[in-house]
Amino acid sequence: MTKKTILQYKVGALMYVPALSKRIGERICTGSYPGLDSLALCMEDAVTDCGVNDAETQLSATLSFIAGHAAGDLPLLFVRVRNCKQFRRLPEIIGSLSDLLTGVIFPKFDLSNAAEYCSIIKEINAERDTPLYFMPTLESEGIMKLDSRKQTLLGIRELLSVCMDYVLNIRVGAMDFCRLYGLRRSVGNTIYDIGVVRDVLTDILTVFSNDYVVSAPVWEYFQSANFEKSWADGLENELRLDVANGFIGKTVMHPSQLPIVRKWLKPSAADVDDAKAILNWKDEGLGVAKSVHGNRMNEVATHVKWAEKILILSDIYGVRNCENGNKDSAARQQ
Repeated sequence: MTKKTILQYKVGALMYVPALSKRIGERICTGSYPGLDSLALCMEDAVTDCGVNDAETQLSATLSFIAGHAAGDLPLLFVRVRNCKQFRRLPEIIGSLSDLLTGVIFPKFDLSNAAEYCSIIKEINAERDTPLYFMPTLESEGIMKLDSRKQTLLGIRELLSVCMDYVLNIRVGAMDFCRLYGLRRSVGNTIYDIGVVRDVLTDILTVFSNDYVVSAPVWEYFQSANFEKSWADGLENELRLDVANGFIGKTVMHPSQLPIVRKWLKPSAADVDDAKAILNWKDEGLGVAKSVHGNRMNEVATHVKWAEKILILSDIYGVRNCENGNKDSAARQQ
């Protein structure tokens, strides 16, 4: 199994923080965010046009602090750039500190910029000993609009094929999709209740999830004082549907969301038992058998790919013993 195969599942709960944040380096180095799998220092939507220069300066300062103070394992670190122009300047902005980064996030990735982003990432990696990965975010109008969606998604997939080795995740910006229609989900709704957004999410999974890990969109609620329903229950409901639909990992905007997302990155004990049975199939003639717990059917020809994903996730995050009401097992770190 390659390093990239493991890394694409380890992105997990990715928390976005404005690159202007002056204390984030200290908080990372002191382990202030338990369960933080990865962190994105954002220089796009989280920073206004007039704050770009300050964000670039602070980004360099934050990475310098981490380089000088990190004592243990760090979360995977990413920078979300504003555009191709800024990405091309990234080596100038942070220099050798780029070695701290697992990768870069490209916002509003579509046919207007995909070729240029892919060209730059190949140029940068030609000068590096270890890969700098990237994660394109699908959130633009051309993807949302029905009359251009198929052409746009298939065109993006084709353009990504030339630098597939550097693509760590496909990310989805559902809040941008909602914005185009003036919509916003309530704390009592999941993103799947918003029909026009649900349809585009399905199409993205159909086009990309066979070849890439696709991460679920952000849940925007993190406090319940002014809501009739619990934000945590809403997040759990959405995560349940994320997993059912094939999303792996989720964008996070507040530390309180991290343990809930991480819980749902753990496969259930029953799934792990069945995955092991499928990947260690003994009967050379029979292709179907009852599950380990006798409550469903396993079919080796159908469930191998699923089983491989389940075991990778269990190796990274541990096992969720939800069927028996037991506490989650401790996550096993790679």
